[in-house]
Amino acid sequence: MVEMKVEGLTLDPLTNMPIIILKDATGSKALPIWVGYFEANAIALEIEKITTPRPMTHDLIRNLIQTMQAKINHILVNELKDNTFYAVISLVYGGNTVNIDSRPSDAIALALRTKSPIYVEEKVIEAAKSLDLPDPEKTKTDDKKQWKDWLQNIKPQDFGKL
Repeated sequence: MVEMKVEGLTLDPLTNMPIIILKDATGSKALPIWVGYFEANAIALEIEKITTPRPMTHDLIRNLIQTMQAKINHILVNELKDNTFYAVISLVYGGNTVNIDSRPSDAIALALRTKSPIYVEEKVIEAAKSLDLPDPEKTKTDDKKQWKDWLQNIKPQDFGKL
């Protein structure tokens, strides 16, 4: 297992789909994970420390975990199968550890909110090297500006009826 941090979000230049970029502490290993817009939004809100008037889904889950006096040990991106990433959330409750199946995007959004470590299996990093990846450095500046503009202009109404 390799501990990784969220380096940022970018957009796939071909599909315009959001990508979470995970990097290890040395910066020698990186993992791009394609996610949906809502999941990217949840991660972006936490990265930018933007609060919403009411709890979003990942905030609700964090609140439930805290209220139950449980704790997230870590999240683990543990598999890449048919171009789909898989993850588990390692949760401790009442002295028992439970691994909960999760989409990586949800696990990462929750890990950011609970300040829990993010791990990736070595086999996943190796398997991901065979994916056809865009060069995140090419679009990094434009994407950063696009995300920043989007986050600055977002309104509570954009999340549906409150």
